[in-house]
Amino acid sequence: MASRIDDHIRGLLSQIQAEGLYKRERLITGPQAGTVSIRSDGVDREVINLCANNYLGLADHREVIAAAQQALHEFGFGMASVRFICGTQTLHRELERTIARYLGKDDAILFAACFDANGGVFEPLLEADDAIISDSLNHASIIDGVRLCRAKRYRFANGDMNELEDRLKEADRDGARFKLVATDGVFSMDGYVADLPAICDLADRYGAIVMVDDCHATGHLGEAGRGTPALTGVGQRVDIVTGTFGKSLGGAMGGFVAASQPIVDLLRQRSRPYLFSNSLAPAVAAGSIKAIEIAENADDRRQRLAGYSKRFRSGLEQAGFELLPGVTPIIPVMLHEAPLAQKMAAALDDRGVYVAGFFYPVVPKGKARIRTQMSAALTEKEVDSAIDAFADAGRALGII
Repeated sequence: MASRIDDHIRGLLSQIQAEGLYKRERLITGPQAGTVSIRSDGVDREVINLCANNYLGLADHREVIAAAQQALHEFGFGMASVRFICGTQTLHRELERTIARYLGKDDAILFAACFDANGGVFEPLLEADDAIISDSLNHASIIDGVRLCRAKRYRFANGDMNELEDRLKEADRDGARFKLVATDGVFSMDGYVADLPAICDLADRYGAIVMVDDCHATGHLGEAGRGTPALTGVGQRVDIVTGTFGKSLGGAMGGFVAASQPIVDLLRQRSRPYLFSNSLAPAVAAGSIKAIEIAENADDRRQRLAGYSKRFRSGLEQAGFELLPGVTPIIPVMLHEAPLAQKMAAALDDRGVYVAGFFYPVVPKGKARIRTQMSAALTEKEVDSAIDAFADAGRALGII
């Protein structure tokens, strides 16, 4: 029987390759940074890195590394247990209190990744007579988390506040007990910021709570890097914030839910990804605590990041590329067809710029792109070199 399914899978893989949708991983031989060393065909070379979520450049920060190293000596390599059995150290509670204080919430609960946080936040809180109203472009982890929940599901078109209101009214007509509006703070493939003031106004009008996945904002957007609620001026009107330590806040791994005390307490009792996953490694917890401390006071890095984002966006627009509008460090270069996105990524690799093509199923068919991301770890010279490489590759491929 195994040979039959293997043959079937080989056929699927061949089809994926023929459609230009096959994804290949590349080898990095050193730390994540503004430039990285990659290995191909046994040769190492340095390239400008425009495809990491290392927005503040903390992934190789010496103080973050030192905190992680100290934790290894004091707390060991791993917990070998889930939290409620014998897997909670003082470091875990310190990290939860630190991220809760940073975001102005009563408490927080840690997960192995934000995918797990989003996968485990809905089911314990909502039941069959409740409703979740979700933005159509929300992250896959929110989509999967909603699927695991018994609540009624409603969807509104990305950023369409009229449709959101229609869905809230529909949920009321259907007799929903509690209503939760779920949205990304920054939509990761497009770089758009959610209209949180309008969402919160509608939630107040219809008695709903608001949940925001702020993975692509916490640390580098808003006052002191407190994310899209701070950026858009809604503050504590957002009831639940999920996020990650795997991007701006050190770039290692781990996710969290920050919310009121009752919500966090119930998640500790019933959230399955929390109850049945190992605790974060001590080094990750300690490094993340230090990263939050640095991020909170990193106005210089945020200013540099914003400057690079404007500089790069302006350079590509002047060169003639089609970009999605936005104000975040996520700058998508639209190429529409998957094979062209892969060719462009390869052409940029040849020119010393490290990017990735994004295509179906990560983005809709016909919306393939190169998603570029700025980092405070870059230099102005590297940003300008990347602009030149894009222009040269774009002309060579007939894109511009």
